[in-house]
Amino acid sequence: MTKYVAALDQGTTSTRFMIFDHAGQVLTIAQKEHQQLFPQPGWVEHDPLEIWASVQEVIGSALDKAHLSTADLVAVGVTNQRETTVVWDKTTGIPVYNAIVWQDTRTDAIINALSADGGPDRFRKKTGLPLATYFSGPKIKWLLDNVAGLRAKAENGDVLFGTIDSWLIWNLTGGVKGGLHMTDVTNASRTMLMALDTLAWDVDILRTLDIPLAMLPTIRASSDVYGHATGALAGVPIAGDLGDQQAALFGQTCFDVGDTKNTYGTGCFMLMNTGVQPIQSKNGLLTTIAYQIGSAPAMYALEGSIAMAGALVQWLRDNLGMIYAAAEVEMLASTVPDNGGIYFVPAFSGLYAPYWKSDARGVIVGLTRFINKGHIARATLESTAFQTREVLDAMNLDCDGKLSALKVDGGMVHNNLLMQFQADILGVPVIRPQVSETTSLGAAYAAGLAVGFWDKIDDLRANWGKGREWKPTMNADRREQYHKAWLKAVTRTFDWVD
Repeated sequence: MTKYVAALDQGTTSTRFMIFDHAGQVLTIAQKEHQQLFPQPGWVEHDPLEIWASVQEVIGSALDKAHLSTADLVAVGVTNQRETTVVWDKTTGIPVYNAIVWQDTRTDAIINALSADGGPDRFRKKTGLPLATYFSGPKIKWLLDNVAGLRAKAENGDVLFGTIDSWLIWNLTGGVKGGLHMTDVTNASRTMLMALDTLAWDVDILRTLDIPLAMLPTIRASSDVYGHATGALAGVPIAGDLGDQQAALFGQTCFDVGDTKNTYGTGCFMLMNTGVQPIQSKNGLLTTIAYQIGSAPAMYALEGSIAMAGALVQWLRDNLGMIYAAAEVEMLASTVPDNGGIYFVPAFSGLYAPYWKSDARGVIVGLTRFINKGHIARATLESTAFQTREVLDAMNLDCDGKLSALKVDGGMVHNNLLMQFQADILGVPVIRPQVSETTSLGAAYAAGLAVGFWDKIDDLRANWGKGREWKPTMNADRREQYHKAWLKAVTRTFDWVD
């Protein structure tokens, strides 16, 4: 009987369950969006119970569509939006508050207080991360400081913290009836609480943030058999767990030092495999865990994180009503030959890599009466490409090299206008694989490796195939004129929030 491996991909805007065959090809997919909650400016939340309900729905839908049962699945891997923070009561299974999403900036006062004693790189040597509202640790502190009675419960071990992977694995493996409270090294590396060298929670940082160790999950490898599911996936091994960007790196088979991918989703994230030794960035990048397979040494990565990519297209759709569906943005942008001289810097949640300015806010510059909807749509797409250029420039400086081509994946890579402009502004080819949803594929690969569905990573490399390539056509002078204007536009976002 043919067997398959599955991936549960819980992202910022939707939940997917995908089933893959041994060649890494998609058998079926089920997907469901969930609500984005904005209770105050700068605050972004999700309902963890809505997410859990969507998980159960997409699992059942995918199995039904493929006419499969759990007996047909050898394992399932989990991948997730990173840094998003959930705290729940371990007796009732009820979250104590909505999930605080990675984009949320409410912890800026906590960040400023921490920075006052040691500067923005206070924990960078240990964690690879600057002080920023992005990460989970300050979000946990905010919850402990602001939800009545929560700190006492945390100190008594009555509540559990997790990024979304932990919340889902706990529920998938039984919840209040013995669910596993765990995370993997990639997700733990995004909390600002784990030491990169020991792969363990750092007690000094926990003490500084006043976070009880008792509420934190056990840290495991990214590919290993953790336990078995109950409920809709009853009996299936849960055997892979990676943050979404590391899962995409894994799915792109970036297993060699220097291999680099860029994922275009809600945000935009470039990761470069740097091997078994972490590299501390001098140019505004993050040092993070790439993955760990079983008991093998962890692999590290440099990462450039961009907060607003696909989310900016959603903003045009949902907030401005400029388009009715995200796919329409390419058609609208194609009605004009260029951006008309405008630049859209989407610092809605501050600037991430390479600036790390939480006091920045979004701007559109260069507006004249000439500008129409097409120019705004084009500037929206171009902003993702410009931000990617800045991250790649920083990566080349840190690694003293030059990328010859960029592997890309995620929902926006089907936008041909964006991909061509990306190749033009980088000056290198941009390559999309045959399976562009590599986040889910990476989680499936990790799970399949753990149970022997694939024997070794070379089997995964053999599955990778080129889908399409875009080569640069813009001349160097025009490329640098565009880039210079973009850099000028970015400075206009600085120091907006007092």
